[in-house]
Amino acid sequence: MLAAEVMNAPKGRFTIECRDKSGGLKWTEEVDNTVLTAGKTDIVDKYLKGSSYTAGWFLLLKGSGSIAAGDTLASHAGWSEVTPYAGNRPTVTWGTTSGGSNTSSGTVVTINATATVAGCGIASVNSGTSGVLYNMSDFASPRSVADGDTLTITTTISVS
Repeated sequence: MLAAEVMNAPKGRFTIECRDKSGGLKWTEEVDNTVLTAGKTDIVDKYLKGSSYTAGWFLLLKGSGSIAAGDTLASHAGWSEVTPYAGNRPTVTWGTTSGGSNTSSGTVVTINATATVAGCGIASVNSGTSGVLYNMSDFASPRSVADGDTLTITTTISVS
């Protein structure tokens, strides 16, 4: 490795597809995400320091407002989480890592209420505010979802 080569913090991209209750495509969005300070700290603590590893990751949806690098699950003044679905945050299921990249299978969120979704992210807990908020995204513009819609969100994380 050359001295000039560095590994950037993992970056990611969310691909979101919204379908209505009949399966018709309503909208799609592809957006880069921001690995938050808490996410970067978690990487160093878990991988380099060897502290407790978190195997489970969960998808969350955000309403209108903007993210900031210092946002955490417990404190994110610029936006609030929206839950137009039943139960806890859905589980993200990762594929096989290759070439410094991993893409999840699509996480399906079945919508049961009208809401505005303006971004998404990944957290280390399926509910509450005590876990790590790893990354977040802002959509290009807020999007409407309605009862019966499904969101399929695919996440790619890469260090290349």
